[in-house]
Amino acid sequence: MKRMTKFAALTAAAILPLFALTACSAGTDDGGTGSSGDDTLTVWAWDPSFNIYALQEAEKIYQKDHPDFTLKIVETPWEDLQAKLTTIAQSQQTDELPDIFLMQNNAFQKNAINYPDLFSDFSDSGIDFSEFPQGVTAYSEIDGVNYGVPFDSGTAVTALRTDVLEEAGYTIDDFTDITWDEYLTKGKDVLAKTGKPLLSGQAGSADIPMMMLQSAGASIFDEDGKPTIAGNDELTKAIDLYTELVKSGVLVEVNSWDEYIGTFVNGSVGGTINGIWIVGSIQTAADQSGKWAVTNLPKLDGVAAATNYSANGGSSWAISSSGNAKLASDFLGETFAGSTELYDTILPSSGAVANWIPAGDSDVYAQPSEFFGGQPIFQKVVEFGAKVPSNNTGVYYYEGRDAVSAAMTKIIGGADIKSSLEEAQSNVEFAMG
Repeated sequence: MKRMTKFAALTAAAILPLFALTACSAGTDDGGTGSSGDDTLTVWAWDPSFNIYALQEAEKIYQKDHPDFTLKIVETPWEDLQAKLTTIAQSQQTDELPDIFLMQNNAFQKNAINYPDLFSDFSDSGIDFSEFPQGVTAYSEIDGVNYGVPFDSGTAVTALRTDVLEEAGYTIDDFTDITWDEYLTKGKDVLAKTGKPLLSGQAGSADIPMMMLQSAGASIFDEDGKPTIAGNDELTKAIDLYTELVKSGVLVEVNSWDEYIGTFVNGSVGGTINGIWIVGSIQTAADQSGKWAVTNLPKLDGVAAATNYSANGGSSWAISSSGNAKLASDFLGETFAGSTELYDTILPSSGAVANWIPAGDSDVYAQPSEFFGGQPIFQKVVEFGAKVPSNNTGVYYYEGRDAVSAAMTKIIGGADIKSSLEEAQSNVEFAMG
């Protein structure tokens, strides 16, 4: 997801570094791995101003009751982290693992299923996983066992320019708890009256259809990890809707991620739909302060399990099989799964919205956002997150997404949707061997 690989923070200055080496923490070393002592944990994570900043604050909080405790944080871009895990699994040199490592949610099952020897579970941790949205814990749950502690939220929002809506005779309430058919109708009206599309997206990206799919608890894989792209009614409906959004002009496609960000920053579109992390990019347009609002997503028409809630992105903490699993789970349990103080601290400066539901009850989350017209947007997002349906990702999720994205490009160009999705299914089955 883009939250993890391209716009890795919720503030203007927080862009994922491409050539990062090691992070600066009280316990940072030269990038070595493994646990260095009974009171020390080594962690792999990316993004200094977001994930690593959160770790440093968590370290301070845990040190209040464990004064000898230190973290050795090794800044590791996601692509490098994935490569390291693959190499370690193939070489069986598990002593090279850190105690804790961060995982993209959509890649969690792929790694935990393919490389089970690298992971420890949280069965004896005492962490109450019911305090996280079930749709989020499902990413790191294998056969009913939890292998990850959810961290930042990928909960999706509809963000809209209220001044554009007002010009067309609408308010944010008119786009709350609606269906995609209603969204399309109103979007066409806004476009006709203001000349502004309500949406933009990167051509060749399946982000929006995948959010549509998850909002109904559907997936492109079944519970056994087999692809269900061909003959998938929810997917067909999602791609039909996306195609209509594009053809109607309500959604404008661009060629790159930077162009996508530019569409709402420069005001050429009147909104966006994405994970909550997108608000950091929105807020770089200082001249638009007070002119935005957020609400939930449209839901798929005619689908019994459809909801107005979905997700795009997010990450979870894993503990390795070769580190100090007991200390690691205790540290995560007292901080990322148990400290309102931690989330209150990191929210204002990094925008790191919690998946831990109790965090949403704090006064910090309830603070109104001037940029978003006084809405307590972070409190809203925690509420939304608790309602996001779970879906199956499995081992070949990214191969499936890529196949669907390629099919969408053909379908928008005029190809038959049924045969295009059948071809996509075949491509994924081939990739699976």
